[in-house]
Amino acid sequence: MEDIKGMYKKVVKDNFPDTIKIDMGGQVLLYRKRVWNIFDGDEKCDVERGLRYGENPDQPSALYELINGNIILGDVRFFDFDGGLVSKVTEKDMLQVGKHPGKINLTDVDNALNIMKYLDKKPACAILKHNNPCGAAYGASSAEAFEKAFWCDRIAAFGGAVVFTRAMDVETAKAMVPYYFEVICAPDFEGGAIDILKKWKNLRLLQIKDIERLQSFKSKRYVDFKSLMDGGLVLQESQPFRIKSKEDLRPAEAIYKGQTYKIKRTPTEQEYDDMLFGWYVESGVSSNSALFVKGEATVAIGTGEQDRVGVVEIAVFKAYTKFMDKEVFRKFGVPYAVFKLEAQKGLRKMEDLIEIEKYTREQKAGLLGSVIVSDGFFPFRDGVDAAIKEGATGVIQPGGSERDFEVIEACNESNVSMVFTGQRLFKH
Repeated sequence: MEDIKGMYKKVVKDNFPDTIKIDMGGQVLLYRKRVWNIFDGDEKCDVERGLRYGENPDQPSALYELINGNIILGDVRFFDFDGGLVSKVTEKDMLQVGKHPGKINLTDVDNALNIMKYLDKKPACAILKHNNPCGAAYGASSAEAFEKAFWCDRIAAFGGAVVFTRAMDVETAKAMVPYYFEVICAPDFEGGAIDILKKWKNLRLLQIKDIERLQSFKSKRYVDFKSLMDGGLVLQESQPFRIKSKEDLRPAEAIYKGQTYKIKRTPTEQEYDDMLFGWYVESGVSSNSALFVKGEATVAIGTGEQDRVGVVEIAVFKAYTKFMDKEVFRKFGVPYAVFKLEAQKGLRKMEDLIEIEKYTREQKAGLLGSVIVSDGFFPFRDGVDAAIKEGATGVIQPGGSERDFEVIEACNESNVSMVFTGQRLFKH
């Protein structure tokens, strides 16, 4: 049997062609395979190689850069980009290779950038794991944005990809270096920051200069290609950028059996800020999903569940679990699960554990005053009831359910604000 640890160290040879040409009704796209001649571990490659491997070590994979061509469908022009991001990364952009880059490393960075192209108010940070954010935040500085994003889910952030909208400085590097990540990406790196981060020899430091103009990608469109198991393809246009400000949100309203139901309280300015921030982060979360936001930072993220109330309940569960872990880790330097086990064995003070669990319940795991964001409508009121029970004061969702009236009533009963976007954000 092949050495299990060894399989993660290999760069799998792929047999994909150097170029791909796609003809869509006479409109031709030309792609070139991206390969690099870089250090991998302690030795320099003597050949150019592409992606380390695909989603798994036994799946060859390749990255292609669009080098020529465009598509016009109706009145929409696609791939009309000036500059490049992940697919145009060269050896020069890899300030530290660590291990040869794989598919998941780069798709995590890509999805982070897909979220962060909307986050232009102030320094922002997103931490991605398995193509889903486990934390995202604005901050007065990159260091503060990282701290807020990281403590949303310290456990999931382990080995993740951390992406910034501003240059990596020494302060941020010092905040990050105690923890292990696979990739750190920023538009630029200070020399002192690189020296600090090189403590982790397998860490990939990725510089993408065009992050400095990331917001220019907000309204750019692309075509999404999905391959089916029978060789077929499903193509779709990327979503248009519709929710640009609070003026694009409308107070929840519905008509049921001839009666009009309206939300009674409009959001505060802080709730509007959190709603917009959360909506942008939600665009990069796998459906069926819901997340909580407070102070323009994620508090808890629920992903990939089949029912709406279920994903809210999962997000709440994660909020409590991660809040307790944060409190224990900051005070005692060990994970909550370890601390609890040691307390049960008499190796730690049980009173300390009880106090932290009590404090978590009192604070409702940081959910008090949060807003909940849903990528699809709430088909029943149970989902918002579960969020309101934990202290959520605002809701942002697409609207459009036959039972919108019921959800509006649930919010009005607790003086909770709710807005409709009129746009769904499913992502599969």
